[in-house]
Amino acid sequence: MAFDEGLAERLRGQLGTHPGVTEKHMFGGLSFLLAGNMCCGVIGAELVVRVGPDGTDDALAQPGARLFDFGGRPMAGWVMVAPGALESPQALTAWVDRGLAYVRTLPPK
Repeated sequence: MAFDEGLAERLRGQLGTHPGVTEKHMFGGLSFLLAGNMCCGVIGAELVVRVGPDGTDDALAQPGARLFDFGGRPMAGWVMVAPGALESPQALTAWVDRGLAYVRTLPPK
């Protein structure tokens, strides 16, 4: 599955200043990991963000967000964000910050 290279570049711009961030091809897209834990990525044209179980309800209340459902298995703690909700740099930054905030609570892998 191809992924939106433009969105991937925008994510690189956001995450490039954070030490310990790496890229990995996962789920048929591109994932960004901090200390080995996935925080966000791109699948198709959508953003995937790891918000954690406690952050799921708030994340789903945001425009363009839906539960990440990979292969018919909804994953609590993960959301997909539609491209229309990511048009502004501020919107993308807010989602990236959510993902980073959650994975910073996890032990490094």
